[in-house]
Parts: sequence; structure tokens; C-alpha cells
Amino acid sequence: MTFRKQAMIILRRDLRIEGRSGEAMFITVPFGLVALFLIPLALPLNTELLSTIGPGMFWVVTLLFGMFITFRQSAAESSAQKEQLRMLGTDPAARFTGRAAASAILLLGFELVVAPTMIVLFAPAAVPGWLAVTPLAILAAAGLAIIGTLAADLTASLRTRSALAPLLVAPLSVPLLVPAAQGMESIRTKNGILIPALFMVAVVLAVAVIGVVTAQPLEETT
Repeated sequence: MTFRKQAMIILRRDLRIEGRSGEAMFITVPFGLVALFLIPLALPLNTELLSTIGPGMFWVVTLLFGMFITFRQSAAESSAQKEQLRMLGTDPAARFTGRAAASAILLLGFELVVAPTMIVLFAPAAVPGWLAVTPLAILAAAGLAIIGTLAADLTASLRTRSALAPLLVAPLSVPLLVPAAQGMESIRTKNGILIPALFMVAVVLAVAVIGVVTAQPLEETT
């Protein structure tokens, strides 16, 4: 079986699991929306301030709640399932790719639900050309999914994985979130997003290579 077919099987498996449980979409998404609702209530009623911080709050909420989506995907795979996949000869890199791709799709769904709420709450004028944000959202979802999957694998055999994995993801996500926020600011000021987008592409490719190359050694240690 080819690498791509193995990755697609893992991808479809994780999406079917999410479709049956709805854990990410029906639990994580509402929490993300509640967080966006609460932020304006904790700040002075200043529309200019809200429109300035809105895009940044969107990325922070995406990072914080997106981590739960990537970790949930990893936790859904039990030890028995991992052993069964090993016995079937599944390529660890294909498993990593499939799981990261499933997380990226779920993260993109999270962003698609949360972004309109951010625009409504923090003033639509903050992002006049908001459709131009789409490439940034896709790259951010892909990058966060890969980093989250990698962090979950790194901490898979540790008893403190639930605490350590977010501590790994947060700093590693900075090279994604900073250009994403800069890209939205560039859109607001009617400048191009080419440089931030290219930087994000480089980051996504780098973490993807690291994840694929380290998939086999990480699996052998768990």
C-alpha cells in the first residue's frame, strides 16, 4: 500500500471518529466562541481598541483551543490500535501525516466558525478584505496541526504529557502566529501578505519535514 493511501486511511479514520463523537466541534468550538464573547466584556467599551486587538485575539483563541483539537486526535488512538497498525506494517510517517491532516481539517473548521464571530464582535472594519485572510488561516491550521501532532508524539510516553504538550506547542507556534497577525494587519492597511505568507509556508514545510523524519524514531520509543 502506498504512503498516500495509508495516510488517507488514517485521515478518514480520524475524521470518522470525530464525526461520531463530535468532541472537537461540539465542545471545543463553543468554548472558543465563549472566550471571544468574554474578551470584549473584560475591556473598556472602545470600538477602536476592539478593532485593533480583534485579529490578535482570533489567533490566540485559535492557538489555545486548537491545541485541544490536535491532542484529542492523538489521544483517540489507543495503545492497542497503535500496536495493530504496527503489525499491519503501517508507515509511521504516513500515520503522522494522516493524523496531522485530520487535525488541520478540524482546525480549519474551527477557524471558519470562530472568524465570523470575531469580525462581528470586534467590528468588521478591522478586516475590510477578510477573504484575503483565507491563505493565512489555511497555513496556520496546517502548521498548528503538525506542531500539535508532533508534540503529542514527543510526550506520548510521559505521564505528564497533558501539561508538557501545550508547553511545547505554545512557543513552537510563535513563528506561525506572529506572521499570521502581521498578515492580517497588512490586509487592514491594504498592504500585501506575500512576505508573511511565504514565511508561514517555510515554517509549515520545516515542521512537516521534522514530523515525517522523526515519526519512526518516536514510534519506537513509545
